[in-house]
Amino acid sequence: MLDRFARYALVVDDSPLIRMDAQAILRGAGFRVLTAAGFEDAMEILACRGHFLKLLFTDVHMPPGRMTGCDLAFRCARGWPDIGIIVTSGATPPGPADLPEGTLFIPKPFSEETVRRGVRQLVKEQSAED
Repeated sequence: MLDRFARYALVVDDSPLIRMDAQAILRGAGFRVLTAAGFEDAMEILACRGHFLKLLFTDVHMPPGRMTGCDLAFRCARGWPDIGIIVTSGATPPGPADLPEGTLFIPKPFSEETVRRGVRQLVKEQSAED
């Protein structure tokens, strides 16, 4: 059972090492972290626990499926508009139309400071809207 007073983040990446790295960074920023390896697993977590989440941190590319982290970001923004979204990729960055409004893009390899700065920006924006 999830603690309704805790801050939760969902990290989605097909690479276990990158998931672990992002998980460690977000734990250090005060989040309890759930993880998923791809789109379908992430959608299951969002469906069951989306109301607990404050942040989605997702990679763009998630093989082997056809859905991408950009698709996940749009689904999240529509279904759970209060969740801040960070999208990351080591490939060509997505264009402005490829991401929902308010989504932050962080290129890989990402640093702890870059992720924490993005989280602070999103949390600040979320607090201002409350």
